[in-house]
Amino acid sequence: MLHLRLITPADRTDDVVRLVEQTVGTTHVAVVPGAARNPRGDLVMCDVAREAGDELIGGLRELGIDECGSIAVENIDLSLSRRADKAEEEAPGEAADAVLWEQLEGSTHEESTLSVTYIAFMTLATMIAACGVVLDNAILIVGAMAVGPEFGPLAGFSTALVQRAPRLAWRSFLALITGFAVAMLITVGFSHVMAWLDLFSAASLDAPRPNTAFIYQPDAFSFVVAILAGIAGTLSLTSAKSGALVGVAISVTTVPAAANAAVAFSFQEYRQAWGSTEQLLLNLLGIVLAGTLTLIVQKTLWSRHRAKRASA
Repeated sequence: MLHLRLITPADRTDDVVRLVEQTVGTTHVAVVPGAARNPRGDLVMCDVAREAGDELIGGLRELGIDECGSIAVENIDLSLSRRADKAEEEAPGEAADAVLWEQLEGSTHEESTLSVTYIAFMTLATMIAACGVVLDNAILIVGAMAVGPEFGPLAGFSTALVQRAPRLAWRSFLALITGFAVAMLITVGFSHVMAWLDLFSAASLDAPRPNTAFIYQPDAFSFVVAILAGIAGTLSLTSAKSGALVGVAISVTTVPAAANAAVAFSFQEYRQAWGSTEQLLLNLLGIVLAGTLTLIVQKTLWSRHRAKRASA
């Protein structure tokens, strides 16, 4: 269930309440006249089944409530109510299959923000992975994958393509490219410092690395895994099952590939640097392609479901 908190101008409150009451899957409607001060208006609250949330939010935006008032949406973790149970039964489809496009755009917009924190996480993840590739330590590689924040911009770019949102697409692309560029540049400097401390060496890169050699040796499986991870990551976002994102993060070789490319470049190991770059590009392409196609399929299926229900 979702909880909606709306601030509506007094002259639009009746239209809003009518829309809420006519939307299948809503309950617990409450109206507090004159409660809002900034902006001035009435406070309207209701609960709605997740599978009916996108329809209701779309209707509210058509009424212009997002421009003249406010629409706030919260997830309800627990609702002990027979009316809520009935609303979920009446709502079409399954909650896990419903996509809240406004919420998805908002979350990916936030995750795609090019900030100091984002750059810091990307750089730290790349430096951790650099230590992992030199030491041939799979544990460090997995840790770096989990720390890397790159899936946010990738999901944002896929969402922007499906929703035709050029600003979100550019924002995500800028965060992705800048993040990797800065992280790799700093990791090159980090590698030189570690070499000066006699902790990194070209011999370590040339030595057999059974645990991490796959990073600079891309093959068909690299692209297949990226496709599967992109599908899983997108489904975890649209179904609000964010716990699956950890598994997605440690199944793709983006950050480790960037790290190996940076370390190899610092020691003039250009063959490894190119192989790692190819691995990175394959993973990025696979995730974006899979995420975009997954969202297209979800949008098409849900649109057909709504159209079928409307004609029934």
